Amino acid sequence: MNPSQADAYLRRIGAARPQHPTVEALRELHLRHLRTVPFENLSIHLGEEIVLEEERLLDKVVGRRRGGFCYELNGAFGALLTALGYEVELLAGRVYGDEGRLGIPYDHLALRVRTADGADWLADVGFGAHSHFPLSLAERGEQTDPGGTFRVTEAGPDPAGVTGTAGPGSAAGGADLDVLRNGGPQYRLETRPRALADFTGGAWWHSTSPRSHFTRSLVCSRLTEDGGRLTLSGRVLTTTAPDGRKETREPATDEEVLALYREEFGIEPAVVPTVRQRGQVG
Repeated sequence: MNPSQADAYLRRIGAARPQHPTVEALRELHLRHLRTVPFENLSIHLGEEIVLEEERLLDKVVGRRRGGFCYELNGAFGALLTALGYEVELLAGRVYGDEGRLGIPYDHLALRVRTADGADWLADVGFGAHSHFPLSLAERGEQTDPGGTFRVTEAGPDPAGVTGTAGPGSAAGGADLDVLRNGGPQYRLETRPRALADFTGGAWWHSTSPRSHFTRSLVCSRLTEDGGRLTLSGRVLTTTAPDGRKETREPATDEEVLALYREEFGIEPAVVPTVRQRGQVG
């Protein structure tokens, strides 16, 4: 990413260029990204190709002012942080699903970010409802965040019976990490750094498999200024207050749905997105 691209990205999220790669600046960038760049899977249902290459991600997130899912959002954010002087590594994760089962390899992409003071942080702007600020990777106690109470712990046995520590995806002698929110496991992270291209298979599976929740539903969601969340799921708009209270409404017309995409998320689809049936072309 060149300086002009970095400046355009900073304008996209309404942030000033930090003078140094500090944790304070990282927290500000992280929060502004969550407020301005939506977590969304519209490309899957609009028949748009998802390409995990830096230039393509920047074109989507910055040039076309779109959002994306974890591979796209954290991939693009990682490129920005690198351009701003942070040391960034891509980490592969597996999301905890029904009955505590782990998802596929390369199920999730998150970032390990090293700040100027040498501390390592878990940055994740691509997991939907999650921490508003980066989490300390060294801290094993509770970390209080507006998004909940989080813990980063060394992983125990895999729910399927396979050990999670020093597994094949981890660096030699390292341990996989479990990320918990309000006492419940969210995802398991490898500690071995990966390349963006390594996640191509995971992105393809989530974009095409009938078993992926991304192919079975529509979502467009962002953090609000007051710390709540705004989510458009298909045609249903859910407003979540900071205290967790929810209000829902369903627009009556296609024009109202398109107006919500435009006014609340900055996205201008030509038609109202609908869940695309697998096997459909275009």
